[in-house]
Amino acid sequence: MATGFPAATGDVLTSGMFNGLVAFTINTQGGSTYTVANSDLYQVLVMTGASGTKTITIAPDSTLTSAASGSAITFLNTGAGLATFAAGSGVTIVSGGASSSAPTLAQYKSCVAIRVAANTWFFTGAVA
Repeated sequence: MATGFPAATGDVLTSGMFNGLVAFTINTQGGSTYTVANSDLYQVLVMTGASGTKTITIAPDSTLTSAASGSAITFLNTGAGLATFAAGSGVTIVSGGASSSAPTLAQYKSCVAIRVAANTWFFTGAVA
């Protein structure tokens, strides 16, 4: 998570906290599977680097307890294999305007998953 955030009303921003707003924290994932966590919210870039197919599971609200509507998770696939997104239990993934069971992200492409309602995530960007 970016330095200093989330903040509470009345908090004073230091220069370090403010400067942290312009940079992502990198969460590099090289294995074949990964399930998103609360620590992936806000200014975090989940970067995959697997040479084969990687499955990234979008966890349900019961796991992503910090994910309010409007929360976003940003992904970048640098690996040669496709990154495939899977819905956790009770999760709906919408990509390209329709429910999708497994949108994919090719090498050197990025996308953002945005929580729009309970257990509902819209994918936007270079997903297929």
